[in-house]
Amino acid sequence: MEDSIGADGPQKKPGTWLAYLQLFRLPNVFTAIADVMMGYLVVRGTLSPADTLPLLLLVLASSLIYTAGMVLNDVFDYQVDSRDRPHRPLPSGQITLGRARLLGLLMLLAGIVAAALSGWGLPDGLVRWRGLMVAVALVITVLLYDGVLKKTILAPPMMGTCRLLNVLLGMSCAGMMAGGGGLFLGWEKYQLLVASGLGLYITGVTWYARTEARESSRLALSLGCLLMIAGLGVLAVLFPRSVFEMDRLQMTVGQAGLFIVVLAATVIYRCAWGVFEPTPHRVQQAVKRCILSIILLDAAITGILCPWYYAVGVLALLVPTLVLGKWLYST
Repeated sequence: MEDSIGADGPQKKPGTWLAYLQLFRLPNVFTAIADVMMGYLVVRGTLSPADTLPLLLLVLASSLIYTAGMVLNDVFDYQVDSRDRPHRPLPSGQITLGRARLLGLLMLLAGIVAAALSGWGLPDGLVRWRGLMVAVALVITVLLYDGVLKKTILAPPMMGTCRLLNVLLGMSCAGMMAGGGGLFLGWEKYQLLVASGLGLYITGVTWYARTEARESSRLALSLGCLLMIAGLGVLAVLFPRSVFEMDRLQMTVGQAGLFIVVLAATVIYRCAWGVFEPTPHRVQQAVKRCILSIILLDAAITGILCPWYYAVGVLALLVPTLVLGKWLYST
């Protein structure tokens, strides 16, 4: 699943500050930031100085809620980690369980506040409060996943829902409709397709990764691949068709679809090797590639509807993800 990627990382005890960064799974947070930036940009098209504060607040809200999910994941897994991963920050005593629990809950609350403030100054109406509504829904989903559903069959769709809501968080105060219009709460068809496609993709990734710590079932891996392909299909086929009449389209529908397909092929190729050779190493490497590909997908979607330099800005989030991933584990 998304909170269990790659190797267990360094075995030696780090300093306190490094323990917190490891608890936060810092490399992964940039995938959440990429979702928000992409969501905001595909709705707005371009950025103006007036967009700076709401976008920064949405990025902050997403980062806090995502990181809180990582912290609370370890809080709920404390007993398991004490047995299987005693070197981690909580079971090793570098960070107390009570402090981690309080920190996670405070970060969730701060994320909700940041999302609520992102709509400050917008016209009265639905669009002003969408950030708050989405943030509350995202927090509830995170708590359900970490505390109740993680070990059940509902875990993959719940994780996919987290990703869907994170994209909608980026789109929450970027729309210009203040009341009516749109298919759902003011969001238009192409916006919902983008969020749904990425949500379905992450549902597949989570299913694929469910047993990555041991030799996986080829059937489960295959099902995960099929769900990923379905999500990528939404992004490569349905999304471009839904925007073909928009004057902001930076390429033809066929070019847009091919752009996503080529990117998707590299991901599915790596996942297919995991099906043929379902060892923990092979599956973990495939999952890591899938997670990194979120930033690539976000950049590609941005490039379809926005000038190329905005797509490059989203793509640049790969740099801190890769650099930090060299010395902070993402598990």
